[in-house]
Amino acid sequence: MYRMNRREFIKASITVPGLSLASSPAQAETRMRKRIIPGSGESIPVIGLGTWQTFDVGADSAARRQLSEVLQTMTDGGGSVVDSSPMYGSSEAVVGDLASQLGLVPELFMATKVWTSGKQSGIQQMERSLARMKTKTMDLMQVHNLLDAKIHLQTLADWKNAGAIRYIGLTHYHSGGYQQMRQLILNHQVDFIQINYSMLSLDAEQQLLPLAMDRGIAVLINRPYEAGRLFKLVKNRALPPWAAEFECLSWGQFFLKYLLANPAVTCLIPGTSKVHHMQDNLAAGRGKLPTQKQRKAMLDYLLD
Repeated sequence: MYRMNRREFIKASITVPGLSLASSPAQAETRMRKRIIPGSGESIPVIGLGTWQTFDVGADSAARRQLSEVLQTMTDGGGSVVDSSPMYGSSEAVVGDLASQLGLVPELFMATKVWTSGKQSGIQQMERSLARMKTKTMDLMQVHNLLDAKIHLQTLADWKNAGAIRYIGLTHYHSGGYQQMRQLILNHQVDFIQINYSMLSLDAEQQLLPLAMDRGIAVLINRPYEAGRLFKLVKNRALPPWAAEFECLSWGQFFLKYLLANPAVTCLIPGTSKVHHMQDNLAAGRGKLPTQKQRKAMLDYLLD
């Protein structure tokens, strides 16, 4: 598969309709911003949905109705990426059931993970994941927290060649896994990485994001709100008035737009079970993004 180099990726991100980087001339947009997957040239919306804890509701009908509204809100608002894992309890099955009932399976960019040791165990787990999420082809299959990564990456390459998955990924939730991830990126063919990145956890900016861009790897971001810590930090504080310069109307948008202003970031996947939170997350993917000067001011204001 043809893979863009860094220069081609940046050029395409600036010139393809609906895609832009923070360094390009900022123009107000009502459409959801999209970013290119360097390994293919396909573009995906920059705001998606994580399902850890929030979608682990089993057969609870009231909770499922609420999550159904969240999924519908995401797609109505221009989002498509949904990320899950066998580690997340019933989340895969809930995503599959609701997406099927809503007729959204063809519209979603579905991502999940393999989270076990051993080749055969991994194959069996991935087969269950496809069945639970009600899809014959998984858009993105990732090795969860790098568990038995070398073994699973071999299987994922075979599955990709066979058409059972479209993209291969690696995930981690903590900077303690970055060094191992770097080595895997350098020695294996990987389409995506999924890592933690927030205004309180910036290690990825130096340790992984430049490498991902150089290697032509798409990046999903988990824990963009630092598990809610960011909101506690700004409790009872007003947004700075200059946030309006990049069309930021809430603290949630403030935190997400900071991350999206990094051109190495492809998609953010904050989790939520509330429609109004989903709407606010989606709004961060529209309109202007902060400049590098504004990003510095954002950090200074947050940590003051």
